[in-house]
Amino acid sequence: MTTLGLIGSGNIGGTVARLAVNAGYDVVLSNSRGPDTLADLVAELGPRARAATSTEAAAAGDLVLVSVPLHAYRAVPVEPLAGKVVIDTNNYYPDRDGTIPELEDESTTTSELLAAHLPTSDVVKAFNNIYFKHLLELARPAGSPERTSLLIAGDGDDAKKTVTGFLDDIGYNAFDAGPLAEGWRYQRDTAAYAGLYIGPDGFAGPPRTGVGPDEIRPKLAAARRYADTTA
Repeated sequence: MTTLGLIGSGNIGGTVARLAVNAGYDVVLSNSRGPDTLADLVAELGPRARAATSTEAAAAGDLVLVSVPLHAYRAVPVEPLAGKVVIDTNNYYPDRDGTIPELEDESTTTSELLAAHLPTSDVVKAFNNIYFKHLLELARPAGSPERTSLLIAGDGDDAKKTVTGFLDDIGYNAFDAGPLAEGWRYQRDTAAYAGLYIGPDGFAGPPRTGVGPDEIRPKLAAARRYADTTA
């Protein structure tokens, strides 16, 4: 893997791009507003980065990150992602995304929606449960006692191995939470959501370092469906 394509280059996408460039990857950035609007980010990232359309970024990436608002997932190009591993960072925010009935009744999950839209790709859920500034700050080299684990979920073992390798390259261990259907366990408002990495001083302070399996397992086990947490 040498090139990361990004469909969506906002807080999470831009942060992953920075980490990837630092790890020696080339990155091809895109967003909904056009390549010209990414000029400042490309200049910041340097010669390993370029901007393109979403279709071009999808075609260029050996590995592709989708980090768009959930309501826009149907605009993600399908054909250029065929046969590729796609990392999905999404969360469902009804105030932003509108009401999505199959998420309201919890008959599916956000990443399964994207996987259904991309039937010839291998979708892996990652990066959805960490604040973007913490994501940048917590990267550590392999073997560091302060290295943090990030959660992944996916239906293909090879795809998860690919994403695990990418996480290792950019400074993180991977914790396999199971298939995509189990990705709800670290969705918005669950115990394993962003609070897992927040330090004692909250978002304004430094994040917790070294979060690993011993902290993650009980948080996943404590997850409850939204229907079970409302009166």
